[in-house]
Amino acid sequence: MGVTQVKVILSGGPLSLPKAQRSVPKAELGQTLKIRHGAGYEHFVHDGEYRTVDGYEAAVFRWTGRTKIAE
Repeated sequence: MGVTQVKVILSGGPLSLPKAQRSVPKAELGQTLKIRHGAGYEHFVHDGEYRTVDGYEAAVFRWTGRTKIAE
């Protein structure tokens, strides 16, 4: 049995964050998405919004902040 993946759109965050196409397991929609960027992590959350882009539906994750990697 496979894991259903959901396409993700990131909203907000640093301009230098790559615009890579991303997806997450459907079960993780209610969790914070942490993306490593530079010397830290950018945090994004899904508030239930979806958008249709290029014929597919994607979950919108909004930027909530950044944490630094502990040394």
